Amino acid sequence: MLFPITYRVNSRGHMEVGGCDLVDLAGKHGTPLYVYDEDTVRQRAAEYVSAMGGAGEVLYSAKAFASPAFLRIVADEGLGLDVVSAGELHLALKSGFPAERIYFLGNNKSAAELELAARSGCTIVIDGSYEFELLDRVVPQGRRVRAELRISPGIKPDTHDFISTGQLDSKFGFSIENGQARTAIEQALAHPRIDLVGLHSHIGSQIFDLRAHAAAMEVMLDFVAELKRDLDFEPGVLGAGGGLGIAYTRADDPPTPRAFVENLRGALEAGSARRGIRPPRLVVEPGRSIAGPAGVTLYTVGSIKDIPGVRRYVAVDGGMGDNIRPKLYGARYEVLKAAEPEAPATVRVTIAGKYCESTDILISDANLPPVSSGDILCVPATGAYCLAMASNYNGIPRPEVVLVKDGSSRVIRRRETLDDLLLAEVF
Repeated sequence: MLFPITYRVNSRGHMEVGGCDLVDLAGKHGTPLYVYDEDTVRQRAAEYVSAMGGAGEVLYSAKAFASPAFLRIVADEGLGLDVVSAGELHLALKSGFPAERIYFLGNNKSAAELELAARSGCTIVIDGSYEFELLDRVVPQGRRVRAELRISPGIKPDTHDFISTGQLDSKFGFSIENGQARTAIEQALAHPRIDLVGLHSHIGSQIFDLRAHAAAMEVMLDFVAELKRDLDFEPGVLGAGGGLGIAYTRADDPPTPRAFVENLRGALEAGSARRGIRPPRLVVEPGRSIAGPAGVTLYTVGSIKDIPGVRRYVAVDGGMGDNIRPKLYGARYEVLKAAEPEAPATVRVTIAGKYCESTDILISDANLPPVSSGDILCVPATGAYCLAMASNYNGIPRPEVVLVKDGSSRVIRRRETLDDLLLAEVF
């Protein structure tokens, strides 16, 4: 699924999403422009919830993309939310997201963040021993916070090293392999401020091979059986993280959300039965696989530079400031000409950004129809980790975000202005 579910080529031969002509949207709102399809967000979220049934809970991972309008859609579809900072938690609460459906993760939470989380009533996912000390300090005497422990199962999935998180050598979680997880469980059970309700794990992101998740589940269930046997502790909740990959190119063929959930549910239920333990409630945390396919980014072509026999550079009005993923992870994208998406792609070009870095390249060796200055280009599958990682590098304001549905568009985040860049400055 490379495009939003409402994508089509309209009677003008233009790309259309949510009933809105993308060339017209670019003309109305300017570029760079992030466009989100509401129907795709709802369809992806609903597929997760349907596959989960009553066996657990689906949380949307706010770090992929979060805005008040987007989070309200997610909440409306019955999802919970995982956040990793005070900023994400504050945004969620201001958006009206129910605190009891929010989980607070993160490997280095501050005392202020833990105090805010405890005060809000969300579930805290403890990631390191230092948090025991901080919770003792910030939670009032006589109160206990609902908490889970993040456990590292020692599984390294087949994905980029930079987005693998479940192996022994990781900044995240308590390792089962070296005994830290067992010690942490004992600490949490004895802690006067903690009501330990479950365990959490996450092995990485952009994963296509679901066998790694099943393998991690086996490790976690072995640990759960050990805890029941030795400590008479049975976690009521077992978080398996997220990490389902999406299609960034036509060659990508990721599993569906349903396949992802059913794989985990099957491993959990069968594994619990083999070990004679009660199956904990399953929690999964998709982010990319909900937001990613729902979003496209529009750019306007500016300068075009030919180096005979070497390369043609097509520069656009965005780049690494609105999509750092090609430079951060070596991410590969497709690009289409919004006015002629089905025209023969006869020209090989490199899509360059406008930022003052030689490495600001969005897509190398892309095939397109002939393009000219002023043409609108569309990059699909940019709904996750683009605006979330966007910056004001080179003093460039971040783009506008529109949500489209049934032929209508609405701004859900306005384009930043030059004056916005000065708001935090002291003159």
